[in-house]
Amino acid sequence: MCGIAGIVRRDPREAVDEARLKGMRDVLRHRGPDGEGLLLDGPVGLGHRRLAIIDVAGGQQPMANEDGTIWIVYNGEIYNHAALRPGLEARGHRYRTRSDTETVLHAYEEDGERCVERLQGMFAFALWDRPRGRLLLARDRLGIKPLYYAVTRDELLFASEIKAILAALPGRPVFNRRVVPEFLATRFVSGQETFFEGIHKLLPGRTLTWSAGEGLRTRRYWRLPTALDAAPDDLAARARRLRDDLTAAVRSHLMTDVPLGLFLSGGLDSTALAVLMAKMVAEPVRTFSVGFDDPDANELGWARLVADRIGAEHHEVVVSPEEFFGALPRLLWHEDEPIATPASVPLAFVSRLARDHVKVVLTGEGADELFLGYNRYRVVAWNHRVGRAWETVAPGALRRGAAGLARALPAPARRYADMTFLDRPATPRALFFEGFSVFPTAIQDGLLADRALLAGDPHALGLRHFEAAPGGLGDRMSHADLQTYLVELLMKQDQMSMAASIESRVPFLDQSVVETAAATPARFKLAGWRTKALLREAVRDLVPAPILSRRKMGFPVPLDGWLRGRFRPVVEEFVLGPRSLRRGLFVPGALRRLVQEHHAGVGRHADRLWLLINLELWQRIFVDGEDVRIGPAC
Repeated sequence: MCGIAGIVRRDPREAVDEARLKGMRDVLRHRGPDGEGLLLDGPVGLGHRRLAIIDVAGGQQPMANEDGTIWIVYNGEIYNHAALRPGLEARGHRYRTRSDTETVLHAYEEDGERCVERLQGMFAFALWDRPRGRLLLARDRLGIKPLYYAVTRDELLFASEIKAILAALPGRPVFNRRVVPEFLATRFVSGQETFFEGIHKLLPGRTLTWSAGEGLRTRRYWRLPTALDAAPDDLAARARRLRDDLTAAVRSHLMTDVPLGLFLSGGLDSTALAVLMAKMVAEPVRTFSVGFDDPDANELGWARLVADRIGAEHHEVVVSPEEFFGALPRLLWHEDEPIATPASVPLAFVSRLARDHVKVVLTGEGADELFLGYNRYRVVAWNHRVGRAWETVAPGALRRGAAGLARALPAPARRYADMTFLDRPATPRALFFEGFSVFPTAIQDGLLADRALLAGDPHALGLRHFEAAPGGLGDRMSHADLQTYLVELLMKQDQMSMAASIESRVPFLDQSVVETAAATPARFKLAGWRTKALLREAVRDLVPAPILSRRKMGFPVPLDGWLRGRFRPVVEEFVLGPRSLRRGLFVPGALRRLVQEHHAGVGRHADRLWLLINLELWQRIFVDGEDVRIGPAC
């Protein structure tokens, strides 16, 4: 795991400014405290910060091929690099290190930009091909590793984090307001755009090439399976195959020359990894957990149960609300964009805890999207099935009456009724996309002061992925989330772990596991009211029975009470404060109603207030240039 950055001047007669490139690179010091490197080659400059994981003594970057004509800066891990190496050596390539970075170089020499199709792992890299005058940027299939770029009149800039690109640009960043409706609805920005005008994401499974002759060109080299596996296998047979794939994935992800551990929540996903990992290593597994001093937001007891069962060397941290809010500005700076979910904060704390013991951690990210583990999947499936029948058999007057009764329910009950077929059409858009929006379009209509922002559809890209996916409702929900929501979660995982200078790995997103799971029909994953049926069956003999049957929590944060109680001043400052209102982004009256309803207990708007707080904090730090050492007023 590392940080990469670079500049390519469009005019080949111009040289890259060394000071600017160093500025970009050194903003990423937290991503690579073990070393630094720089290449200045006329109009091209590559910068690298290293977190040494494989071949600690060698592997420095930028790295060149044998004759120094091709250079690379690289972030990630290629888990099949040892398998690729003999074939590359047989073709005459001479290795000087044990690093997987060198395998990427030699694979490029053989296959050009198609080399990415042979790489299994997580990666983001930039490769300068001097003889061809061509830059290649590449990102892994699922977007585990981030990569951003900006194209100006004179140059192309790229980096692992947006802040490194900002370090090379003149003036203050410009807020890209176009992304606000999607952020408010979904918590993320699913396409190429970011919160910064002119700065883009390289999307997962893509390469981008630039040369003076051809300009910019992007190519998608990988897609999720476009057909479902219709084999007449039963659940047990499919579970055995998944168990084999997951076991192989965990084994490959243990590749390291430095201490390694596991983030353990005590849920099904991390427990399965913990038990598999314990069977593969000689020493006790180092496990790390985080919780709050609140019984409804604390999974530490479950994590201890698992740690005791496998004989782990277990470590845990409890985060106070003061620590939570005090850390928020600095963590927002690390994420570059407004923090989508409060779970980013405890993730940062457990990453800091792990840093004192290991350099690499395994995590369970991706399992929920692959195996239909979120509660919303079963809620949508049930409402879709019953709602279609309701629309068929119930007269219109009866349906309208039921909708009116649902809207007249007290606020706590209405919150759940709003997600059902009683008050909305039984369509995927209404139930899955709008039904689980933080700010549905109806609320945004009264909230956004800039009416031009309401012209677009905040769910457009998600719906496009949904409609292009194979299979039924469950299959399509999974495919949509794997290409939108999961990308946001992976960014959170990367930024929060790298803020503590540790590498996080995600075995559930190994290519073989993903392709098998994504092609498996949803009926094997969501069986009635039972989520993750396929995964549960695959690890049933490994995971303690209480873990198999426990309710999913998923990094719970007790925000509701915090923002209604003694941390109410955070809301008053960052949602209703004069500085926030002067921006003119939201209708003041709508904001006041939202806050009043939450404080009075007639509405539970903690998630909505969280997004608004973070959006304002983000503007103060990145647009206004405020010092990240500030803390929210509380």
